[in-house]
Amino acid sequence: MDGINLESVTKSFGSKVAVRDLTLYVAPGEIHGLLGPNGSGKSTTMKMVMGIVKPDRGQINLFGADVLHRPVEAKRLVGYVPELPYLYEYLTPSEYLDFIGTAYHIDVKTRRERVDELLEALQMREHINEVMSGFSQGMKQKIAITASLLHRPKALILDEPLNGLDPRSVRIVKDILQRLTGEGVAVLFSTHVLEIAEAMCHKITIMSEGTILAEGTMQELRSKAGMPGSTLEDTFLKLTGSEDTEKIVEALKL
Repeated sequence: MDGINLESVTKSFGSKVAVRDLTLYVAPGEIHGLLGPNGSGKSTTMKMVMGIVKPDRGQINLFGADVLHRPVEAKRLVGYVPELPYLYEYLTPSEYLDFIGTAYHIDVKTRRERVDELLEALQMREHINEVMSGFSQGMKQKIAITASLLHRPKALILDEPLNGLDPRSVRIVKDILQRLTGEGVAVLFSTHVLEIAEAMCHKITIMSEGTILAEGTMQELRSKAGMPGSTLEDTFLKLTGSEDTEKIVEALKL
């Protein structure tokens, strides 16, 4: 099956169950939001999709490639922006992205064209030969986003990809993601900013303590909550129905 597929995935760290029996599907051409407070299992889920963390049980497939049994093939198909991207900061963007392009076996001409195109779009072209140790968080985030897109992946795993970006850059990234989904790319997207999730995502999964509380389009979530026309925040409050709801929502806004 095409897209991002997780079936009955569970992961524990010692006695702590981080993700419990999670089944999730992101279709080609879909931006699927993964929401929840800190400790809900979002980042662990994304790291399992990337093959960084191995699940205790369950299956994960990326466009037909089994992440556990065909990891190299799976990694060729996916781009990843972690919550805290780690770059080789004493390289320039040109050097770093050259390294990334070589790792994906992209020929010199093609990777330079793609680097120029992406850095121009993200307004980073003028910084291509500067050492990255002096970059702001937002500038580093743009390089991480560029690296994730360089090999034209079929799937994108984006864990808080808009951290540190100014409003103009956020809009540019939104436009890039909309173009990619129009080409059939499947995007799993995590954010603490509910307004961004509401504006960008075709479907949303709300997690808490490693399990799914609710899932669907905004219209479906509103219907489940019995709140037509409500915001995602109001819908979230109603669907969770917990005594700690206000704390959860405040955590989501951080």
